[in-house]
Amino acid sequence: MTTVIAFILMFGLLVSIHEWGHLIFAKRAGMLVREFAIGFGPKIFSFTKNETLYTIRLIPAGGYVRVAGEDPEIIELKPGHHIGLEFNAANKINKIIVNNKSKHPNARVIEVEHADLDHELRIEGYEIDEEDKLRFEVDPKAFFVMDERETQIAPYDRQFASKSPRKRGMQLFAGPMMNFILAIALFLFLGTFQGVPVDEAKMSEVQPDSPGEEAGLQENDEIIQIEGESISTWEEFTAIVQDSPEEELSMTVDRNGEQESVTVVPRAVETPEFTIGQVGVQRAFEKSFLGTFEYAFTQTYDTTNMILTNLGMLITGQVSIELLSGPVGIYDATDQVVQTGFMNFVMWTAILSVNLGIINLVPLPALDGGRLMFVGIEALRGKPVAPEKEGIFHFVGFALLMLLMIIVTWNDIQRLFL
Repeated sequence: MTTVIAFILMFGLLVSIHEWGHLIFAKRAGMLVREFAIGFGPKIFSFTKNETLYTIRLIPAGGYVRVAGEDPEIIELKPGHHIGLEFNAANKINKIIVNNKSKHPNARVIEVEHADLDHELRIEGYEIDEEDKLRFEVDPKAFFVMDERETQIAPYDRQFASKSPRKRGMQLFAGPMMNFILAIALFLFLGTFQGVPVDEAKMSEVQPDSPGEEAGLQENDEIIQIEGESISTWEEFTAIVQDSPEEELSMTVDRNGEQESVTVVPRAVETPEFTIGQVGVQRAFEKSFLGTFEYAFTQTYDTTNMILTNLGMLITGQVSIELLSGPVGIYDATDQVVQTGFMNFVMWTAILSVNLGIINLVPLPALDGGRLMFVGIEALRGKPVAPEKEGIFHFVGFALLMLLMIIVTWNDIQRLFL
């Protein structure tokens, strides 16, 4: 149950902060945000505030911000339609009753001859059995009412396509950007409450029943030599240990100013790619105000570099697609991390936040990066790509991404259960 709660909280935080970035910059640009959703599928909770419907949906596989104009508008008024009109105090249309007009006895029913709800904001038509043409102005925040559900109209200046490439690009980039900011904030939290890792090969804790405890290693020991070779950093220490599973290593440690000799046999641990050695010790930390900020930014940079390197290896075929993890694999990894403590869970969340930011910037269809690519092409050529061509690109790409997700999830299930 602890893992389930942790996974839900982590997933909710990562997706919410990502979509919140899209939401804030869409509203700053004057776009009409129809919906802010966490998850997909049927709604399980919703409320409306400041023109936007906020929903939590059943399937925890992402989220979205639906901006007016990104998809075809839900309702289109065509000549011959019979609609009901309600008016505000300024005598402008504030409700357009599409059906069930009998439930709105005060609505003025007309037959549409012409409607422009994008630019001119007017409706022209005739009352039933009347010949005089009528013209009505539409409030920019008027609503369609269909099946007794209200949907706000979206004049062109509130639509995504009406904004400059710079504003659209910033709205798309804001989601991944917020994931990087979240990672920095989480690493700041770790640096503040846990401390900043020391550079030296100094340990803060020796795990029970570990090779390190069996060898006699103690808290605050500092490794200064392995097999006669000087050791000055934690990275040097861990690299030798990981490369020496089940091999006897002679170490010299500095313990309270005195040198002690110990012999350690790293335990072999299987990973998806290879076998590594572990001795069961944790790195020492120290409190540092300025060091905390340096740590937050360097950890975010190092994590970004690591993920980009692995992504490049995947693209070039140096690593197999079978090593990718989907929601099932991430849940399993989260379960293992949760058991090691809260601070490790926070670090895992920060790493996943960077990963989510990077993946969304990859120029693939249906992702932020793919849409940013089209905005960039428009900025370079001075005119947008035909909506039909862009739509096909995203549709085909989304289908391929769903296929990839199915394959990755199946690989996760095989690793865990088969």
